[in-house]
Amino acid sequence: MNSLQKTIFLVAGEPSGDIHGARLVSAMKKGQSNILFVGHGGDEMASVGVTIIEHVNNLSIMGFSEVIHNLHRMFHILDETVETIKHTMPDRVILIDYPGFNLRLAKKIRKLDIPITYFILPQAWAWGEKRVKKMKPLLNQALSIFPFEKEWFEIRGLPINYIGHPFADRPPVKKARTTFLNLHNLDPNHPIITLLPGSRQQEIDQHWPIFLKTLYLLQKKVPSLQAVVGKAPTVVLDPLPDHITVENKARLAMAFGTVAITSSGTATLECAIEGIPMVVCYKMSFFSWIIIKYLSNVSHISMVNLIAGEQIVHELIQYKMTPNNLVNNIIPLLDKKCLERKKILNGYQLIRNALGESGVYKRAAKAIIEKL
Repeated sequence: MNSLQKTIFLVAGEPSGDIHGARLVSAMKKGQSNILFVGHGGDEMASVGVTIIEHVNNLSIMGFSEVIHNLHRMFHILDETVETIKHTMPDRVILIDYPGFNLRLAKKIRKLDIPITYFILPQAWAWGEKRVKKMKPLLNQALSIFPFEKEWFEIRGLPINYIGHPFADRPPVKKARTTFLNLHNLDPNHPIITLLPGSRQQEIDQHWPIFLKTLYLLQKKVPSLQAVVGKAPTVVLDPLPDHITVENKARLAMAFGTVAITSSGTATLECAIEGIPMVVCYKMSFFSWIIIKYLSNVSHISMVNLIAGEQIVHELIQYKMTPNNLVNNIIPLLDKKCLERKKILNGYQLIRNALGESGVYKRAAKAIIEKL
């Protein structure tokens, strides 16, 4: 092995982190052929040459009750990860989002004196300032993707490098609308509702029955309404009626839809970028909901509203996520002359402007390489 070779250990525990990790590694590899990348991730990271130790499919868990159910397994993976890092002794560890696991890992390996970079920071502004106190002694480098985070964290003593949001690097959709409609046998003269029920099976199990009932009620009111579901590759939609078109590239379903019902998460920000008016919803186990109500200190759940600092889109969370409520909020948005629809689209422009300039992964890679 080249004596000048550097080793970087990455930890991404969710599908979105896998994508971010892959693009970060690709950016770091440009002009830097002497870095060996290993760690936890998924198919995207593997495709750019990361040696995967634990796959995201074994790590991605959503909800407090679900985490508790898998606690023993997760602690076992955590202990194994610590041992692997001790054996590998990488030149740097890069943690990507996934705070419940990654902050514990950072604490356990800190005594090894390995520099730690955190890319896509824990949302301490949502869960309280105690997390900042935990983060300050653990991190050597903190890379933020949200514009409001830099001031929030630095006031509390954690230096931040704001690099912009990764979505600023996304090229426009290349596929033409006509091509998309023809592919799925959709009528260009009729409205399309895009269904985004989530990227985890736990979310699908909670959301999909409500989505189906909502669609049934909507199509009774608007018989010409066509439905496309953006399906994540790792989930099962059951039942899946024939009148619902499946699009495996959720971004296309967003780009060419008229309105969307969107599970809270990264998809809300994607919808804003693609310019599709939406209603945001989310439902979890009762136990998880009680804990979140107790711990969370933010007034909004969707990233669109959080970045804006005000309500841009309606949110129907937990007991408010009912078919009737979803129908009542979606129906007005089908009218392209509706003031509510125009207000949402104007708000989206503010969101896009706040995400910064393109070159996010390049800036992140440069910041990390300079520290090697």
